[in-house]
Amino acid sequence: MKLLDKTSSAYLYQQVIDFIEYQQRVGALQAGDKLPSLRKLSRQFEISVPTVKQAYMELERQGQVCAKPQSGYYLQAAQARTLKPRPAKWAQCAPGEVQGRSMIEQVHAAVHLPDTVAFGISNPIQAHPPDKALARLMRSVLSKVSEKAVSYGPVTGDVKLRMQLAFRYQDQGVKTNPDDIVITNGAQEALSIALQCVAKRGDIIAIESPCFFGVIELIETLGMKALEVYTCTEDGVCVVDLAEAISQHDITACLFSTAINNPLGSMKTDVQRQVMVSLLEQHDIPLIEDEVYSEIYFTDNKPKPAQLYSEKGLVMTCSSFSKTAAPGYRIGWLLPGKFEEQAKRIKRAQSSSTPMLQQWTLNEYLFSGDYDRHLCVLRKTLAYNCERMRALIADHFPPEVCISKPQGGSVLWLRCQSHVNTSTFFQEALAQGVSFAPGVIFSPSGRYKNYMRVSFGVFWGSDIEMAIKVLGKLVYEHTSIQKTAQLMEKK
Repeated sequence: MKLLDKTSSAYLYQQVIDFIEYQQRVGALQAGDKLPSLRKLSRQFEISVPTVKQAYMELERQGQVCAKPQSGYYLQAAQARTLKPRPAKWAQCAPGEVQGRSMIEQVHAAVHLPDTVAFGISNPIQAHPPDKALARLMRSVLSKVSEKAVSYGPVTGDVKLRMQLAFRYQDQGVKTNPDDIVITNGAQEALSIALQCVAKRGDIIAIESPCFFGVIELIETLGMKALEVYTCTEDGVCVVDLAEAISQHDITACLFSTAINNPLGSMKTDVQRQVMVSLLEQHDIPLIEDEVYSEIYFTDNKPKPAQLYSEKGLVMTCSSFSKTAAPGYRIGWLLPGKFEEQAKRIKRAQSSSTPMLQQWTLNEYLFSGDYDRHLCVLRKTLAYNCERMRALIADHFPPEVCISKPQGGSVLWLRCQSHVNTSTFFQEALAQGVSFAPGVIFSPSGRYKNYMRVSFGVFWGSDIEMAIKVLGKLVYEHTSIQKTAQLMEKK
């Protein structure tokens, strides 16, 4: 490679910047890619390490790259307008029932359509499937257990799997043991059990806004009412707004994802999480924490479970392997806090037990260390996909569209112009082989009509870019159509 021109009047660090920008223009470097190390570029161009670092720091100041401790510098998505926290006062709605159920059903149905790029489902493991490793382990397990594989298991699940999970929580400082854990049929059953432990029909459950539509439907199915609490794109549920909601409404329980919200990708710091738990326990309000994305973080450290900060045992933790290993296995778990006896009773009445073969397989997966190695690759792949997807959207969507910058998970939250209703072109997208999740289904009161959720938890290929182009074109068209319709109404 040609060396830098040391006789030029241009500073050497600026020439390094020009080189990085050229690599980006020709496609040799793409959003999410790691830049060459300081030492490598120093040797390559025969310049000092501080000179290369000065160039990288300037690129970081310009927002073109980001530095990750003990990892290096990474290229950011170009031109992406990041979705910021609310600019003005957020109007709180009264507790209510679900609107847009028909659209929720359509989004679910679209997941299984053939020849469709499924941006509408959050399935992170598609980016790095562990299916071969799990299949090998399941065959090994089957050879050992024979007829036991088709028998009923203990109500609370396999003791060895519960032991593995207990060890993982103990490593984070949570005082728990295998007997405290209830294995469930996915996180959704864990959430259902937790809600039934602390609330009854007609009770008010505070939720994040926006909130995963599966949670909203679950609350309504149990005859409860959902109260939306403003959730920041960066820090999650706003504690000030939560305190105001507590003062105005008789809240029975809260159901939040403090570690990686779906669809925002926001995450509280450990200090913020502790403050929130303290506020809730001052009012004796239980917190049900949906922790399914907590292992898929893009930050340096895994977030601590909210249960760590509970002094009254009012925090319940719900999670599963669905987002990290095997959604089809339907293996989740619940740490019920002080509600252990109620949780076990409800589990026994609701589903009796959870399939054992999948539990044994996952126990072997954890015990071997393969699960943690898989998670390490999965996190890196998803972080890379995130930046590539943000760059694609920035290139092919209207410039007014703002894009979330998640701290983990597998989805992006997009805001179109206020007059755009993303539900209106959902069927058009399906007809062209692309599914997404319209924003309206993430609010029981029908907010977020001009928003949409797009998954980057995908196996990356040429079809991904084509699908984003399809969505971008539809957003362009409906931005123009709906703006024209509004002008005609005014006339």
